[in-house]
Amino acid sequence: MKTIIVGCGRVGSVLADSFDRAGHQVIVIDTSTAAFDRLPGTFRGDAVRGDGTDEDTLRRAGAEDADLFIALTEGDNRNVMASQLAAEALGAKRVIAKINDPLRANAYADLGLATLCRTNLMADAVSQFLGLGLAFGPGISAPTGQHPGAEHHGPDAGSAALGASGPAATAPALGAAAGTPTAAPSTPSGSDAPTSSPIVSVPSPVGSTNAREG
Repeated sequence: MKTIIVGCGRVGSVLADSFDRAGHQVIVIDTSTAAFDRLPGTFRGDAVRGDGTDEDTLRRAGAEDADLFIALTEGDNRNVMASQLAAEALGAKRVIAKINDPLRANAYADLGLATLCRTNLMADAVSQFLGLGLAFGPGISAPTGQHPGAEHHGPDAGSAALGASGPAATAPALGAAAGTPTAAPSTPSGSDAPTSSPIVSVPSPVGSTNAREG
C-alpha cells in the first residue's frame, strides 16, 4: 500500500516506521532535513525534503494515486491544504488531516475530510485517567459529508474503518459554507506558513533511506 506522510514529527515518524515495517511503500515529506533524524536506521522508505502544500512538490515526491495520505504538520492550515491537494488533484484514496482546533476538525469532517484532532484525544485521555467522565469531541472523525464537485469520488471510496471517505474540499468550496472555517489564506504567515524550498531527496540518518531526485 502506498502511504504518504506529510510531516516527520514525533507522530509522523512513528507512523512512517510502523507502516514501513508492515510492508507499505512509504514516502515521508518534510520541509526540514533534520526532521528525518527521527526515522530509525531500518527505515526503507523515501524521505523527501519539500513543501507538502505544493502540488508540484507532491507530484515530484511520488504522491500521486496514494492509497493513504496523512498530513501531520504542526499547522492546521497546511494540513488542510495538503489533504485537499491529495484528494482533489492527486487522486488519493484515503486522506486524513490533523487539525488541532476541535471546531475546525468537526467542520471539515462535515465537509468531507477525515480529521484527527489531538486536542480532543488528549483532553479525553486526561478525563479518563482522572475518572471525570467529561465529554469531548471525537479524536478522529470520518468524513460525514461531501462538498460540491466531489461526486465523482463515489460513496464507496475509503475504508470501512474510517467510514465513507469523501475527499477533502477545495478551499473555495469549503469557504462557501456559512459559519465554517476556510483553508489557509493565499499568503499565510507565522508558524503556519509553508516554506518554498525546492524538493530535495535526502538519505536516512544512517544512509538506508532510498534517495530520489526531485
